[in-house]
Amino acid sequence: MQDRYSRQQLFQPIGQLGQQQLQQKHVLIVGVGALGSASAEALVRAGIGKLTLVDRDYVEWSNLQRQQLYTEQDACNKIPKVIAAQQRLQQINRDVLIDVHIVDAHTEQFVALLDGVDVIMDATDNFDIRFFLNDLAQKHQIPWVYGSCVGSYGATYTIIPSVTPCLHCLLSVIPNTGATCDTVGIISPTVQIVAAYQVAEILKILVGNMTALRKSYLTFDVWQNQHYEINVDKVRKHDCPSCGTNPTYPYLSYENQTKLEVLCGRDAVQIRPSQRIHYDLQQLAEKLQHHGDIQQNPYLLSCQTTDYRFVLFQDGRVVIHGVQDIQQAKSIYYRFLG
Repeated sequence: MQDRYSRQQLFQPIGQLGQQQLQQKHVLIVGVGALGSASAEALVRAGIGKLTLVDRDYVEWSNLQRQQLYTEQDACNKIPKVIAAQQRLQQINRDVLIDVHIVDAHTEQFVALLDGVDVIMDATDNFDIRFFLNDLAQKHQIPWVYGSCVGSYGATYTIIPSVTPCLHCLLSVIPNTGATCDTVGIISPTVQIVAAYQVAEILKILVGNMTALRKSYLTFDVWQNQHYEINVDKVRKHDCPSCGTNPTYPYLSYENQTKLEVLCGRDAVQIRPSQRIHYDLQQLAEKLQHHGDIQQNPYLLSCQTTDYRFVLFQDGRVVIHGVQDIQQAKSIYYRFLG
């Protein structure tokens, strides 16, 4: 146990002092899919003090190709990703405090998780949540590391409030290919490269080596052997509503937060009620048993009908599989849940 971090401490920019700093730090990862699971494992192995994981989803078979913390048994049992991740990570390093939350990132409950956080890692799959995180990070002055990947293409950027341009500032320079995992898929090397860059930046922040942070917006295509860095030093806007002189944090307002969304690559729609609902899953199972096959665990309930499957979480969210039309999803939702 005494030489657990010896190789990391031999790396001069971290050293013994840096290792002691890591063991006092708190990282929040939003999304525990491909990027989140890879980065969570790396940070836990590095010996950070506390890791908070937030994810709204559960393990499915299509995740196993690239999401390294999960097993076939997790997929069979539809275990929430944060629960499966926590179990695996605690086996890797029992000294790290791992706090998990099965919630959507848009809730008031999520904001309370920022207390004591030293850096936020973006491991989400949509810009709606990223802009929400960006405004939160700017408001609470917390560094965060953006990351995205699709196909063989990846991108990452490190945002330091009051120092670098924020994500809102970058809107005009971020490449928008229109590609999603739903249309072009994803390969695991893309994930691992983005996660490696993100974790490296997080370690720099945690040990206080801010001068070593990469200042550019990095993109690559691992299949086409392409690598680009975009200089964004002059992109910061003084009138930016998220990080400018008089910020209004527009993406924190409720009307700018998505209540219904088509989930990337899932042939599914998520519905989030306007007010938080706490379901009694056992009672709900009895109500729905005549409508389809019921599968249940302590965190969620799944009902498979002839044409579609819907999954209900205790926080009130519902994911309806087999549809991509929001109006159809709403019709199904009100039919079964009122």
